[in-house]
Amino acid sequence: MNRFENKVALVTGSTQGIGAACAIRLASDGADIILNGHSELDERGEELIKQITDMGRRATYLQADVSKVTDVTKLINDAVASFGQLDILVNNAGVEKNHDFWDVTEEDYDFVMDTNLKGVFFGIQAFVKYCMKEKRSGVIINMSSVHEEIVFPHFAAYCTSKGGLKMLTRNLATELAPFNIRVNNVAPGAISTPINKKLEEDPELMENVLKNIPLRKMGKPEDVAGLVAFLASDDATYITGSTYFVDGGLTYHYEEQ
Repeated sequence: MNRFENKVALVTGSTQGIGAACAIRLASDGADIILNGHSELDERGEELIKQITDMGRRATYLQADVSKVTDVTKLINDAVASFGQLDILVNNAGVEKNHDFWDVTEEDYDFVMDTNLKGVFFGIQAFVKYCMKEKRSGVIINMSSVHEEIVFPHFAAYCTSKGGLKMLTRNLATELAPFNIRVNNVAPGAISTPINKKLEEDPELMENVLKNIPLRKMGKPEDVAGLVAFLASDDATYITGSTYFVDGGLTYHYEEQ
């Protein structure tokens, strides 16, 4: 299915996990893809480019630290220059720090907030300026988390960043609607990615997680990517300003003990 034929998508933080799955899914649906990572192109990125080009789509990789305003603005502009246009922006890059609240340093806080919220804010701004200048519509999808809604002790900065992202998305949906630019959040729950490898290898920890998930299983990156593809498509042209949970029922699950 080529529902993204003649469309170009930029996926930040896309060398592994959910970001990589989003890139592959959008490419399989016809989009040309701009991959992004914090470091120089490595074997993971090269393999992704091969997978995408083997589908008959174009793909390139742009290195950028999205926590820096100059970097993320340049990333958007370079993305436009790469294939001559940019239609879909998936703000997937994100970080977290596990600390007791009273031990969080300013450096820890800035690391999380700059990547998860400040960089997203100014990346969207650069994309919107491009869309307005070229009189083009656009789609923005932010990778939030169930923790924009539910607490996560020892991850206060992370939860704060995702809560801010929730409000940013709602606000921008209203402000950008006159320019036909849609913006939504996708909020994954417990997903089987490299960051959760240790969790999945510990039966006791896994059981503690699974007992809070009605579907009793971890999600796959492809589960998230499928929703991202839908929200980016013309099937979702009347959808903006909302968060969509991919969590197996975790967020609003309550069970009498």
